[in-house]
Amino acid sequence: MRQPVRPVRPALTGLLLAAALVLAGCGANGGSDGSSASDARAGVGSAAREAVGSAGAKDSGSGAARTVPGLTANRIIRTASLTVRVKDVPKALDAARVTAEDAGGYVGDETTARDSAGNEHTRVVLRVPAGKYDEVLTALQGAGKLIARTAKAQDVTDQVVDVDSRVRSQRASVARVRELMDRAAKLSDVVALEGELSSREADLEALLAQQASLKDRTSMATITLSLTQTPVAKTAKKDDSPGFVDALSGGWHVFVTMLRWIALALGAALPFAALAAVLALLWWKAVRRRRATARPRGET
Repeated sequence: MRQPVRPVRPALTGLLLAAALVLAGCGANGGSDGSSASDARAGVGSAAREAVGSAGAKDSGSGAARTVPGLTANRIIRTASLTVRVKDVPKALDAARVTAEDAGGYVGDETTARDSAGNEHTRVVLRVPAGKYDEVLTALQGAGKLIARTAKAQDVTDQVVDVDSRVRSQRASVARVRELMDRAAKLSDVVALEGELSSREADLEALLAQQASLKDRTSMATITLSLTQTPVAKTAKKDDSPGFVDALSGGWHVFVTMLRWIALALGAALPFAALAAVLALLWWKAVRRRRATARPRGET
C-alpha cells in the first residue's frame, strides 16, 4: 500500500491554522493536511483581520449574557443637602470636620462669606463612607436649628453590572488582539493590528474610568452642609434727634396752635375792643364839639 505524502513543515502550518481558526470562530472547514507552509503564511493576514472582526462582534453582542458573580448588594449613590442655623459658624464647621473624619471621610469644597448684615455663611461638601451616612447626617443636623434638608438615593446596580461586564469583555478583546500581533508575520498585518489595539485600549480606559467613578460614588456618600449664623436680636434704639419731617410736623403744629391762641385772644378781646371803640368815638365827638364851640368865642 502506498504511503501518503506528508505536508511540508506540519508543525508551523498547524499552529498558524489553529490560531486563525480559533480566533475567527471558524468550524472544521479549514485547510487540509496537504496544504503547504507558504499557503498558510499567506492566509495569516486575512485570518487575523477576520479574527479581530469576529472578536469585536462577540464583544458587542455579549451584553445579553453578562453576569457578575458575587454581587450581593445593591449599588446606591447617596447625596444629601443640609441647611443649619448656628450661633458660631467656625465652631460648628470644626465640629462637622471632626464628625466626617471620625467616620472615615474627608472634607471637600468649602466656601465662606458674609452678608451685608455681617452674618457669616459657610458651605462645605463632606464625603463619608456609605455605611456611616445616616449616622453622620443625624450628627450634622443636630448641630443647630435645622432650616432645610434634602436627601436622594439613586440605585445604579444595573449600571455597575453592565460596566463591569464591559470591562472584562474589553480586556479579553485587547488580549486577543495582542496575541494576533505576536503571531503576525507581515508588516501590513502588524500595522492594522496596532491601530485596532489602540482603539480597543482607549475604549478600555474609558470603561475603567467609568467603573472607578461609580465605585467612588457608591462607596462614599456626599453631604453638602450649609451653616448660617443666627442673627443677634438687638433692641432698636429710638433716635431722639429730630429730622426734617419731624421739624416740619412740629412747625405746622406750632403754627396751628398759634392761630388757635390768636383766635381765642381775639375772641376774648373783641368785647373790650368794641367798648373801647365806642368810648373812643364818643370822646372824639366830644372833643370835636368842644372845639367847634370854642372857635366863635375866640373870634369875638
